[in-house]
Amino acid sequence: MTLDLLKLLVQAIILGVLTGSVYALMSSGLTLIFGLMDVINVAQGILVIVGSYLSYTVVQWLHLDPFLGLLITMPVMFGIGYLIQWAFVRQLKVNRLALSILVMYAVAQVAEGLLNLIYTATPVHIQEWYVDASINLGFFYLPYIYLFCFLLSVVLLAGLYFIVYRTRFGQSLRASMQNRTAAALIGIDVDKVSAVTFGIGVALACAGGLAYGTTNAFNASSSYDLIARLLVIIVLGGMGSLEGAFLASMVMLIVSNITDVIWSPVWSSTVFYVLLVILLLFRPQGLFGRVEGRKQ
Repeated sequence: MTLDLLKLLVQAIILGVLTGSVYALMSSGLTLIFGLMDVINVAQGILVIVGSYLSYTVVQWLHLDPFLGLLITMPVMFGIGYLIQWAFVRQLKVNRLALSILVMYAVAQVAEGLLNLIYTATPVHIQEWYVDASINLGFFYLPYIYLFCFLLSVVLLAGLYFIVYRTRFGQSLRASMQNRTAAALIGIDVDKVSAVTFGIGVALACAGGLAYGTTNAFNASSSYDLIARLLVIIVLGGMGSLEGAFLASMVMLIVSNITDVIWSPVWSSTVFYVLLVILLLFRPQGLFGRVEGRKQ
């Protein structure tokens, strides 16, 4: 192995970890929603893009730093998520898993149409001084934005962990994930917990949208590639597992980046899907998924 190739591999791993944390942030809300409600939120990709456009709007219209703008955009997206769950998902009483795909697909199509109507289909990019600035690590220049997005993801994922495992709401959430009927019998308002959880998941998508919008040009159609990647992540990690989503995000981005370096950019995504299929042949529930379905 030559020194130049070694440097490229180290660079690929570093970028894989940094970008993997962002995908972990975006997929955490998706897997949390599935774990609690058995709802496959195929609209998560477009909700990430909605978050990107909201951050873009905050920068262009209010002239605020996009990270500071999260104090505005995340509560807005939490409200949107809460409303989606209350208006659409809550009504699904039977065949929720299958019907949720159709309902959330409809939500995604409406959202995509509205974004194209408001912003047009021309790709845009969130610009700030640190988007194009870099730090010299000796063998390559690392853009500041990747570090900032990594720190944002770590803080929000740590906050999510605290909420889920260290608060009374988290106890209610985990009880509802294990057995909705039993949780309701001991006085937990499962519908309210579900609505708040859905709101949290969408708010995390908003933060992920900021990271995506500062590192990529985007339009409404960008959501298709995003949701494909996010669904692969939660399937690989195990449906409903936050730990699995985090690990799968890291594996996905690191494998893709290394393949890009030693093989070809064309195969960087394909190889990961091949590894996913191989893993599921031997472990259908994913890395940390439950073998049996959750009790209703």
